[in-house]
Amino acid sequence: MILLYNPPSSASRKPVLPMSLLAIGALLEDRHDYMIIDGNLESDPLAAISQAIITHRVDILGVTVMPGPQLADAAPTCQALKRQHPDLTIVWGGYFPTQHYDIALNADYVDYVVRGHGEEAFIGLLDVLATGNIPMTLPGIAYRAADGQIIAAPPAPIPNPDKLPDYPYHQLNLERYIRPTFMGQRTLPHHSSYGCPFFCNFCAVVNMVNGRWLAQSAERTANVVRGLVNDWQLDAVEFYDNNFFTSEKRVAAFSEQIMDLNIAWWGEGRIDTMIGYSDRTWALMRDSGLKMVFLGAESGSDETLKRMDKGGRASTQKTLEIAEKMAAHDIVPEMSFVVGNPPHPDKDVEDTIRFIRKVKQVNPRTEVIIYVYTPVPLSGELYDQAKADGFAFPETIEGWLSADWQDFVQRRSVNMPWMKDPIRKRVKNFERVLNAYYPTVTDVKISQRWRGLLKTISAARYHTEFYSYPMELRILHKLLRYQRPETTGF
Repeated sequence: MILLYNPPSSASRKPVLPMSLLAIGALLEDRHDYMIIDGNLESDPLAAISQAIITHRVDILGVTVMPGPQLADAAPTCQALKRQHPDLTIVWGGYFPTQHYDIALNADYVDYVVRGHGEEAFIGLLDVLATGNIPMTLPGIAYRAADGQIIAAPPAPIPNPDKLPDYPYHQLNLERYIRPTFMGQRTLPHHSSYGCPFFCNFCAVVNMVNGRWLAQSAERTANVVRGLVNDWQLDAVEFYDNNFFTSEKRVAAFSEQIMDLNIAWWGEGRIDTMIGYSDRTWALMRDSGLKMVFLGAESGSDETLKRMDKGGRASTQKTLEIAEKMAAHDIVPEMSFVVGNPPHPDKDVEDTIRFIRKVKQVNPRTEVIIYVYTPVPLSGELYDQAKADGFAFPETIEGWLSADWQDFVQRRSVNMPWMKDPIRKRVKNFERVLNAYYPTVTDVKISQRWRGLLKTISAARYHTEFYSYPMELRILHKLLRYQRPETTGF
């Protein structure tokens, strides 16, 4: 028996459909007995796993591991399981072991690492282990040899999702994952494509896919959505693709095929891709229920966009143009910005704050999400500058589990060498004023009356650009608990 484990992905343990494990499970269906345990749904995940190991004679445990809360759970859980069940083979996959496989394998409770997309690599590993052999140079697999040397094949190539089986939803209590969002009362996610054809040097996806993008056909994606709507009475769907809108032809065809479902939907795209869409495609997306698109605006500086390797077509002008176009089609832009980029983080912050104000002038409904720049292990001007300023990743799992690094991976770090506290406070204070003056449209609980009150109280600060010491807004937030903009997925 094989057990797949999804560690808790947040402190609140919000249930998020573990699609990476469903994707692996889809290939296991006709080959191996398996089960999935979701730590977000368990009060004591360790006890649940240990009981399953005994009851079902589990001999292989596969764990998906993101840095942050998942790593913080996976490390002690797997360490305890290895002590209790020393013959258990533990395999880690996901973003963290893909990027830091050597650190993962230095832990004596991790036997193998799957690098990159794990569907076919994990099946290949199971096949080799079933023969009693070792994986040698199996694509996507890393392990520590008997002599202590780490053997690591390159990350597994992304599989074509159009050639993979449908998710085995019967392996989970799907009702536990349906949740209300600003789009509807019954929302579930789907993953219809893998990868991204771009090479932004601040994005962790680049290391996993190397510029490749493969997708389900428009027809198959529409059929999956139709099945979810019919079987589970959904009224909204989120697409967790890294870049759902890569192909205009596919998006237009998908929109036409779900027109009769009367649902709302959300996805992530590129500004410089979508700005080239025809008015017909924009109308199709709107009429099919597209309510919001997550867009990486990233910066208010064209110079910084160039350093980010956003591609020759990315520009602040295109960001303003798409904000205007989406206002015309009544689709909300949800824009993320990365501030505090080296080598001049203070100027970078001010450039982006001024630019966000321009975006809001063009389209006041634009959602704004601000992140502080955090490096990824990818060669490029930003990462090279970060290293020159003294930045270095931890070399042990214990280091990654420290409070400082847990804050780092959740973009709350106060220890970036180039990001001093006055700059950070400037960003946080601006966010507080901005979010009060423009309350997020995704907060379905806040009334129009309270929205008006927030706008009135914050107006003077916003118009005079005086963001310092917003004590009255801090008090108001404690009283109102109004929601801050955040991505609907992830």
